Amino acid sequence: MKKKISIVSSAYNEQDNVTALVEQVKSEMMKWKDQYDYEQIILDNASTDNTLTVLRQLAAQDPRVKVIANVRNFGHIRSPYYGMLQGTGEAVIYMASDLQDPPALISEFIKKWEEGYQVVLAQKKQTKEGFVFSCVRKLYYWLLNLVNDSGAELVPNCTGFGLFDQKVIDQMRRLEDPYPYVRGLVCELGYAKALVPFDQPARKRGLTKNNFYTLYDNAMIGFTNHSKVPLRLAALGGFVLSAVSFLLGCIYLVLKLLFWNSFPMGTAPILLAVLFFASVQLLFLGILGEYIGAILTQVLKRPLVVEKERINFDK
Repeated sequence: MKKKISIVSSAYNEQDNVTALVEQVKSEMMKWKDQYDYEQIILDNASTDNTLTVLRQLAAQDPRVKVIANVRNFGHIRSPYYGMLQGTGEAVIYMASDLQDPPALISEFIKKWEEGYQVVLAQKKQTKEGFVFSCVRKLYYWLLNLVNDSGAELVPNCTGFGLFDQKVIDQMRRLEDPYPYVRGLVCELGYAKALVPFDQPARKRGLTKNNFYTLYDNAMIGFTNHSKVPLRLAALGGFVLSAVSFLLGCIYLVLKLLFWNSFPMGTAPILLAVLFFASVQLLFLGILGEYIGAILTQVLKRPLVVEKERINFDK
């Protein structure tokens, strides 16, 4: 009996891309038809265009195309992760539905998997993003690895596009993480991994769903999941600033006592000091709030997604 590979994508308003996605995945998997069967699972995140209609048509034409329709948009973290957990193949491949994750890399993933790697990650070498955005991304990964205290080296420029052995997926299921940072999680689990470099193509159809919030969300998940350093820096910074404030207060008092009439008592230095310490306090409260929010997400134990409908899962 042939092994099966599950290929998973999450889609939101991708009516112009899902047909090409299915066709390209099929074309790539036909190269392996003698060795592997496959299923293609696509989650529709409550699209407001005709994405679900197109997916129904594709599923009617090919029973290997399986569709999960969510009752609402569960976001860029929960929906893809939930889809990965639904894969029943010996290996699960996740890729975005906008074709910026090229299906042509599927063969490279399978070859690495056959060599014994349980995790195969696509690593972006070049993208069509702007120079400033590219620099910010590099700075983020540098900072994340600098403060990372999880004991696992996090791989830069990986988005979760790749292949995961079912053993890895089973371990993810046991963790029951309601809001995971997948690219960091697979590194922390410690399974043997391989990297497949690629140049990310520009999106040809449709609009990107990434915005400042989604990018910030991913960045903060990376920090809160893999480092306590920001919290410790906040505590250390608070101690240092308190010591400096006390020292400056003592110096100011001594100078005022020695030069009572000549030493100025202007309000500008006081206002600047108050504004500075207030901004530092807000920064530290923000850092603390991110960690509390991460804890709250774990404690609430809400479902990753709520399904409205499944198509072709009985075939």
